[in-house]
Amino acid sequence: MDIFRGVAFKVTAILLFTVMASLIKASSAHVPAGQAVFFRSLFAMPVILIWLAMRHELTIGLRTSNPMGHVWRGLIGVTAMGCGFAALGLLPLPEVTALGFAAPLITVILAALLLGERLRLFRLSAVGLGLIGVTVVLWPRLSFGANDIDQLAALGVALVLISAALRALAQVHVRRLVQTEQTAAVVFYFSMTATIMSMFSIPFGWVIPRPSEAAMLIGAGVIGGVAQIFLTTSYRFAGAAVLAPFDYVSILFAIVIGYFVFAEVPTSATLVGSAIVIAAGVLIIWRERQLGLKRGAARPGVTPQG
Repeated sequence: MDIFRGVAFKVTAILLFTVMASLIKASSAHVPAGQAVFFRSLFAMPVILIWLAMRHELTIGLRTSNPMGHVWRGLIGVTAMGCGFAALGLLPLPEVTALGFAAPLITVILAALLLGERLRLFRLSAVGLGLIGVTVVLWPRLSFGANDIDQLAALGVALVLISAALRALAQVHVRRLVQTEQTAAVVFYFSMTATIMSMFSIPFGWVIPRPSEAAMLIGAGVIGGVAQIFLTTSYRFAGAAVLAPFDYVSILFAIVIGYFVFAEVPTSATLVGSAIVIAAGVLIIWRERQLGLKRGAARPGVTPQG
């Protein structure tokens, strides 16, 4: 069934994006966010080209009839990515992940307002429940006082929320873009435009990465390229509103990686809040099955994660 294929691709993509984010975070103390965007974007392109060559679609896959659409998608996506990468250096991985859960709700709302997708009350309520879970996760972890640590935390929160809003806008934009563009073209031209646009951050300070950092950044690019392909493919089997709640699964991956890699021990609030957001996602899928909705190859596209 198409919807289950879409879910499988989406969950795998989310896992890969979480691994990618952990690699970016591990290098964030020394490597600026703009430079990380450059590596992540540049080294995603060979993955996409190899994938196209294996499918014998290299010429067809990169053909575009809407170049400006790709430019706008790149501008929105690279800004979202840069904000998200900067936040990874200021906040623990689970908190960045949890705050990013604002994106699915914004996507559902924008899809209804800009694309005319039907917005059911049950679906909106379930996604809202997920955001309550996000609040539970964040409440004991973030405080905004006058000291430098609190101010940095506040800046990190602001950056994640800006990134989430732009990711949602990018999803809606790509929803339209893939109506005329190939999946491969959407993924490849985003990586290309993000690589070029990220170079405008050079005056703000780039560094020579250490060998271990270079390896992590290259790995992030390769993993990100694979994740983008999986994510774009998932939206061809199921609609944006159906798949959006599965972003919540990333909190589990973030908790595990945060604990074992960054020694970030999850609090009881993190575990309870995560359970709430996951339950919200399951509720939406259950409701969709009960309604017996049948979707064709819906095409909302790639989120610029990490």
